[in-house]
Amino acid sequence: MNHTSPNSPTGRNIGPDALRRMVPLTVWLCSDTTEITTDTATRKNAQATGSTAGLCQRHQQPIGRELARHLIGTCTREGDLIVEGFTTGQTTLVAAAGLDRRGIALVPHFPLAQHIGACLRATLPEEQLTRVAMRPVRPDQMARGLADHLGDVALVTAAPPPYETGGRPARQAGQRNCPACRADLWTLTSEQLALFLASAWKALRPGGVLAITTTARQQAGRLIDPAPRIIRLAQGLGFRYAQHIIALRVPIDGDALVVQAGPSDLAQLRDIRSRALPPPVSVHADVTLFSKPQNQRAGGTR
Repeated sequence: MNHTSPNSPTGRNIGPDALRRMVPLTVWLCSDTTEITTDTATRKNAQATGSTAGLCQRHQQPIGRELARHLIGTCTREGDLIVEGFTTGQTTLVAAAGLDRRGIALVPHFPLAQHIGACLRATLPEEQLTRVAMRPVRPDQMARGLADHLGDVALVTAAPPPYETGGRPARQAGQRNCPACRADLWTLTSEQLALFLASAWKALRPGGVLAITTTARQQAGRLIDPAPRIIRLAQGLGFRYAQHIIALRVPIDGDALVVQAGPSDLAQLRDIRSRALPPPVSVHADVTLFSKPQNQRAGGTR
């Protein structure tokens, strides 16, 4: 296992030779705890500028700021184009602009686009705002929405919803005002996931990278891990499976993970004598990297 925590992610880029040298599994330290104050101020500014209400806990940055910076710095160079599907927030666009890349997010739901736009205006200086944009298309419509950039994208990144394809998550209290929850209606069925991967193939340039972030979960007493199915679909299209990354979302203190409970977590705390399971805590995400071969041949599109 290779443990990495690059201080300057822009110094490492993936190319054909680098992909061959990558170890099968690596760990990235991607704690966003240093950004709590900034994110809180961003939400307040977004609300002040007329944005819809903030995101619920389930949709608060599936791809955190540090993970986005790692992915963009590792897989692209300055001036490259990054595209995000299944967008729920501004994080990837902010990271792309800050690293001198161009970024496009696919946001089919207008209230969510309003929320993201307000957050971007509250976060980025004027010169960086010109580097980012949103397109009003679903993830499975990416090829149509990026008709002017097909074959030009260096990195496609996405964090599909954390429930089974075609399923609907149970709505929880406080989600009625979450713009990303309302956007879930547009995001995912089994067929749309396959179409998204096919669209990513068309959008990426030869040697481009597809990064899919997933989180395993317990459901009805069994572990649900969407990664194996996504890997099968991607390889069926011709993508090369490059690397599996464990992205730690919490800081490390010595040999211990520092898990910080939020208000909703504290509300679930039970008597220590209880036999009930403790509240779940997400400490990492799984990121799978795929590359588009230089020969551009894919199953079903030759």
